[in-house]
Amino acid sequence: MTKKSKSAANEAFIPTMRELARAYQAFADYSAKHIRELNLTPSQFDVIATLGNTNGMSMSDLAEKTLVTKGTLTGIIDRLEKKDIVARIVPPENRRSFTIVLTPEGEKVFNIVFPAHVAYLKERFDRLSVRELEKTRRALETLRKIF
Repeated sequence: MTKKSKSAANEAFIPTMRELARAYQAFADYSAKHIRELNLTPSQFDVIATLGNTNGMSMSDLAEKTLVTKGTLTGIIDRLEKKDIVARIVPPENRRSFTIVLTPEGEKVFNIVFPAHVAYLKERFDRLSVRELEKTRRALETLRKIF
């Protein structure tokens, strides 16, 4: 190991960075397991949860508000459309664009899976006090803002 690489490995933020990655992976694995039990992929759930309680949104807005890249989003929307969960609506005032909306079937799916998944996650988050939740939220917000 060179002096530079040894110095880099000893940076004070490295343990925090590793713990952040481990925490995210543990959360993602725990969440994805339940979402798969609901017969959805995590990306499909993300889209359905984001569209829920809205009048729909453009592909750009949907990509921005979800954890899904724009390139992947088209395929997800295609698959959800085939399942009659979402529809592409062309607004009369701008026929060059479209809005993604939940169909009536999609609304039913949202009204089942979203509360079920929140309850599933709540079982774990309830292990933290309100004070611990707020402290964690503030720390994560601080980290996000530095990037």
